[in-house]
Amino acid sequence: MSTASEGATPGFLVWRLSMKWRVAVDRAVAPLGLTHAQYALVASLYGMYRSGLRPSQRRLADHTGLEPLYVSKLARALESAGLLERTRDPKDPRAVQLALTERGREVTGQAIKVVQGLLQQLLEPLGGLDSRRAREFTADLATLLDAPLDPFSENTENAANTEEQS
Repeated sequence: MSTASEGATPGFLVWRLSMKWRVAVDRAVAPLGLTHAQYALVASLYGMYRSGLRPSQRRLADHTGLEPLYVSKLARALESAGLLERTRDPKDPRAVQLALTERGREVTGQAIKVVQGLLQQLLEPLGGLDSRRAREFTADLATLLDAPLDPFSENTENAANTEEQS
């Protein structure tokens, strides 16, 4: 553990790791004309495309955890760059469906390879991407992501009251 991490709370470490990852992905995909957020969008679309899906902006927002308004903004920029197309859903004229263009699939395929290499580097201290520790770490992250988190819950209020009493 680095000296900067000694005594750190889990929340601080999650934040630091997420920032480290975001910056690294931003730098890695920049030569392909993408940002980390754009990469998250096109990589998700790529996976959905391979599964035969053409998601709406809303469904992609739910999948990525990004705000729908931000997904719309990213989709417009990616459309302007010729990487995806936005069309009205024939079943729901209010919804916008997204699909990668041929060029978008090519760029995304390259970006996925770059990010997979980066992920291998990140997980090397745990034994690499395919190690038992990395699989356990992934399962732990999924558990934490699935846990409800409400800043206005009773537990948060109790913690705040405890701090005030200290």
